[in-house]
Formats: sequence, C-alpha cells, structure tokens
Amino acid sequence: MKVLLINGSPHKNGCTNRALEEIAETLKNEGIEAEIYHIGIKPISGCIACMKCLENGKCVFNDVVNEIGARLNEFDGIILGSPVYYAGPSGQMCSFCDRLFFSNASKMSGKLAAAVVSCRRGGATASFDRLNKYFTICNMQVVGSQYWNMVHGFTPDDVQKDKEGLQTMRTLGKNMAWLLKCIEIGKQNGINKPEYEHTVFTSFPDGK
Repeated sequence: MKVLLINGSPHKNGCTNRALEEIAETLKNEGIEAEIYHIGIKPISGCIACMKCLENGKCVFNDVVNEIGARLNEFDGIILGSPVYYAGPSGQMCSFCDRLFFSNASKMSGKLAAAVVSCRRGGATASFDRLNKYFTICNMQVVGSQYWNMVHGFTPDDVQKDKEGLQTMRTLGKNMAWLLKCIEIGKQNGINKPEYEHTVFTSFPDGK
C-alpha cells in the first residue's frame, strides 16, 4: 500500500512540506509506503478544454501532469498539499489538479484522498474546500482528521510550533493508514469498489 503526497508549493522545503512530512512519517510508522512529490517551480499550463485527453489518455501538455498521471496506479491514496494564496490554493496547484484529475478521472476512482493547506493566518478553510472538490467528483473517499487539515506559520519553524496543526496531520495519517488496511482486508474477502453506472450528463441549453 502506497500514498502519494503532492507538494503544490513553490518552496520544496517550506511550510506545506513540513505538514506533509508529518503525515508521511506517520504513514510509514503504520507500515504504509509514502512518497512526497514536489510539482516544482516551472510554469504549469491550465486546462484549455481541448478534450484531447479523452482520446489520447493523457494531456496534450507533456509535463509533470502526465508524469504523475502515468504513475497513478502505483498509489492507493493521494494527499494534496498547498499553501494559501488569496484564500485559495496556489495557481500552479490548481492548474496541475485541473488537468490531472480531468485527464485521469478513472484512475482516481476508489482511491483514498485528503487535502492539506498551509497558511500564515487566514484563508485556510476556503483553500481546503477548493482542493476537496477534486476528490468528490472522482469517486474518491475523503479521509478526515480531528480538525480541518491545516497548519499555520510563515516559516517551517513556525509550523513546528503549531502543535495542534501537526497533531491533526498525524491523526490524518493514522486514519488513512487504518482505512487502507480495512480496504485491503475487504479485497482479500471479495469486497471490491462499486461497479458504477455509465455516466450521464445533463445540460439545460434552452433554460428548461
């Protein structure tokens, strides 16, 4: 069992990473493999709605999105981590997730998921809500903790002093490990994820 933790901050070793490290260490202590992936500082194009990924199985922009998309079957859980910019996730993280989840929705189905945000002071809950939207549209199961998954601080040293925030990260890691183990036992006993109906889309172009 393996969890991918995606660091959407431009700072590889900043506050967001400190939160993800706490989760990763907890997962490892629970016998779950964990990998932190930094999306980097190169520009990431937003989705242009060309729909080519529906034909090709990958995005037309060949960057970190396709790199992770090709590896998704390795992971049983995904955790998105982002700093808070103007009460939202980083622009790079939004572009990354828009394209990753749209071009790989079928691979996301059935995985466990969680979002983590880091802020100096405010805007955390709005950012947290934004990231969770990716999971609930892709048949993923969202893992909770003892509080909303956020840490506070301007530097990693500040985050280290946020005892409640770091405890929330550890609790999240324990909950994800527990659920992954429960799912594994279920699979061993013939309980697999649901078989879904063919997706239908309803639009109202005539206003009715």
